[in-house]
Amino acid sequence: MMDWGGPFFVIAIIALSMGGWLINNWIRAKHGYALEDEWGGKTALPATADKSELVRENAALRSELKTVHDRVAVLERIVTDKGYGLSEEIEALRDQRRGVGGDQTAPLPIDKERA
Repeated sequence: MMDWGGPFFVIAIIALSMGGWLINNWIRAKHGYALEDEWGGKTALPATADKSELVRENAALRSELKTVHDRVAVLERIVTDKGYGLSEEIEALRDQRRGVGGDQTAPLPIDKERA
């Protein structure tokens, strides 16, 4: 039977606590979190090259996003342009001539202000 009040038991508890603390700090360091000292305070990790890499990647993504915004603006302008509506009306007339749109003799209503 084990003596629960003996020195071996106390040393085992201290060893398990220290081992848990070391494993906890190793996992935190591996994933980039601040480390704990002996009194529970946090010590920040020094800035590494990873931070500058993230800054460069962030700048590249912002530049790409600006390019995408500019392209979307151009597409919106094309779609809302009067010429685009005129192109649709011409295609509708072609479809009507081919018999796709229904009655071939009925004229298409074309807005005189847009033309």
